Parts: sequence; structure tokens; C-alpha cells
Amino acid sequence: MPRPSTRLLSTDLITDAALALVDRHGDFTMPGLAERLAVRPSSLYNHVAGRAEIVELMRTRMMAGIEIPADSRDWSEAVSRIAQEYRRHYARHPRAIPLFTAHTVSSAVAFDMYNALATALSDGGYAPAEVLHAITAVDSFVLGSALDLAAPEQVWASADEANDAMRAALETSGAGRADAAFEFGLAVLVAGLQARSPLS
Repeated sequence: MPRPSTRLLSTDLITDAALALVDRHGDFTMPGLAERLAVRPSSLYNHVAGRAEIVELMRTRMMAGIEIPADSRDWSEAVSRIAQEYRRHYARHPRAIPLFTAHTVSSAVAFDMYNALATALSDGGYAPAEVLHAITAVDSFVLGSALDLAAPEQVWASADEANDAMRAALETSGAGRADAAFEFGLAVLVAGLQARSPLS
């Protein structure tokens, strides 16, 4: 019997299928992935070492298009632009974010972005320990903001428990809330980093 002209399985197909399962269910299993691809679970291991590698393949896929600014005039502008790119790409598959936070980052593409953040923050005068704290803060903010895009349109109920200040705030909620909140939060975060910078 002649061999098929194209490969039946590849890391790209595995990544596509895993992302589809995560988009739908929030997670994936190796047996479930094999079933979606109409192969035996053992066939997957001819292409990947296991679940952790698939998670990193998904991370790589989502971060591959992030544009690292090469023309920023100052370090804080670079941090801001990287954060915007980071959120834009992760927002495409927000249900994958909890999986990423549970696995150690090893993707070369991911480190391209983290290296750029570390360089920008170092240029801002931050010591190595503070660079790591700042990267963690940016990570937490961006990932939370990307998850917010998957939230229901009405995040908070108009409950009797809300006080006057909260009710007034809720009355302003509408389309574009998540994007506006991200831009507001990013501006506050970057302003805080600028104020705390030893170069200030």
C-alpha cells in the first residue's frame, strides 16, 4: 500500500487541535487530543514528549507574532508597547492562560519578549531583583487583562450590596470596558515604574 502523500500528524496539527480544545473546554488531555486528531494516543508521542511540551508549543504559537520594539526612544515606552503586543496576542486564546501560568516558561519566542522587557527595565536603572519584580508585575497585569476579555458583558450584577460609588461606576460600564481598563491600568503601571526608577 503506498504511503500517504502528506504527513498525517505534525507538531503544528497537534498545537492547532490542543488550542481548539482549550478554547472550547479550558483544558486538554492527551487521550482527548488523540481522539480529536483521530489517532492513537501513542502516535502523539512520536512528535511531542508530552503535555508540557504541547503547552509550550501553544505558548510559542501565541507569542510568535509579538513585535518587539526596536525604535523606542525610552525604556518606559518599550515596556508599554511590549505589554500592548503581549495582551493583543494572548487575547486570542484567553482560556489557555491558566495553563501557561501553571507551566515553566521555556519557549525561545517567549524569552525574546522577556529579554526585551528585562533590557528596557535595566535601561530604566532597575537592579536585577527589581527587574524580575517588574516583569512579574507586567506579566500579572497583562494576563489578567487578557482574561478579562473573556469575561461576560456584565461583570458585576447591579446588586443592592453596591454602594453609591460602585453604582455610579457601574453605570459607566459598556462596550469597550476591558480595552479602556487595560489602557488605564497600563498607564498607571508604567507611570509607577517611571516614578520608582532610579533615573527619575
